[in-house]
Amino acid sequence: MSWQTLSQVGLERFALVVAVVTVGAVVFSVIGWLNTGYHVVGKELRIQDGLLWQRNRAIPLERLQAVELRRPLLAQLTGLAELRLEVVGGSKTEAPLAYLTVRDAAALRERLLALAGQAAADDPAAPSSPAVPEQALLRVANRDLLISQLLTPQAFFLPVGVAFVITQTVLEATWSFVGIASTVTAMAGVLLQPVRRVLQDWDFRLARDGGGRLVVRYGLLETRSQVVPLHRVQSVRVTWPLLWRGMRWLHLRLDIAGYAGPQNGADKRSDRLLPVGDNDTGRALVWDVLPGADLAALPTSPPPARARWLHPFAVRRLGAGLGPEVFVVRWGLLTRELHLVPYARLQSVRVVQGPVQRVLRLATVYGDAAGGRSIAARDRDLGEAWLLAQQLAVRARLARTPEPLTRNVVADSPDVAHTPE
Repeated sequence: MSWQTLSQVGLERFALVVAVVTVGAVVFSVIGWLNTGYHVVGKELRIQDGLLWQRNRAIPLERLQAVELRRPLLAQLTGLAELRLEVVGGSKTEAPLAYLTVRDAAALRERLLALAGQAAADDPAAPSSPAVPEQALLRVANRDLLISQLLTPQAFFLPVGVAFVITQTVLEATWSFVGIASTVTAMAGVLLQPVRRVLQDWDFRLARDGGGRLVVRYGLLETRSQVVPLHRVQSVRVTWPLLWRGMRWLHLRLDIAGYAGPQNGADKRSDRLLPVGDNDTGRALVWDVLPGADLAALPTSPPPARARWLHPFAVRRLGAGLGPEVFVVRWGLLTRELHLVPYARLQSVRVVQGPVQRVLRLATVYGDAAGGRSIAARDRDLGEAWLLAQQLAVRARLARTPEPLTRNVVADSPDVAHTPE
């Protein structure tokens, strides 16, 4: 609803509509909660919900990838929590199991993860290990989080917007309240992203549980607790925003197999590892998640000089290389990024040539991981691209075998796909 419509409808009617909608939503939610139940039968979690149309879901626990515990603001006030389930092959998160007490939700999550681990090992009778206290890894200072979001383009443009509103108010006598309110609303929309990041990542903490999994907790208005099995990590993304370089800060994100994540924007299939931190902290975390991957010693080389025709300004910022355990790609002129994929997570390798690349004798090498994720070494020399693809195919195959991966691998005759554009 716009400010102009609000002025026409009237504040009293608008408040009445909001109150009616709010009461209706609360009543509907309570009735839905009263008609929701669950129970664990063998290796299945069975959930029944629905008021007019009953729905029964059976989730095989061997397909369970992750269980996230969330507490929205109202749930925090009432001592409740919800569980969100991620399963193999799911394009989105399963409907949440809401609401349970915090103790019951935490106990059910541990039970489901334990049963899922037993199912994966095909040993349901294996005794459970004694509870081991979590080992704290890091806690992001809220002060650093606030400063990091002040060092964003949205925050930098705020003074310009404020100056515009003041100027229009003083110089334009005909500028109405609706015009001022609309401009302020637009400015608030611009600031929404950094404010949302602060609220989401507030009190960010990382720990390791007794099973060696990462435990991630964060959030202010909605607290979240995620358990990340390290063997499901598909890749790590490292980003150095332009305005953070003076502070020598970066942020880290994970791609996790089977994790759908939020269904909008760039967060669709990624998860937080470090919202903001210095280079040393980032280096230690990457090593912890991907043993053998040292941010300070990853070999990358730029594409040939003729790739400048395709990237006139950023050609020297492009790079790719083969580390001891990971495939590395870097790119970005203003905001610099680094993408690391363990060889064991690569499912296929492609060499792609577009029409301009064929003229310049260049090609792009794609390494595909689970869930449609890809990492691209762009515009490499054609001969180098084929050699790189062969090396990736061999290293990916060897990484799935018990034998240790050597630094220098000679390709024999791997199958590598060639895809013209």
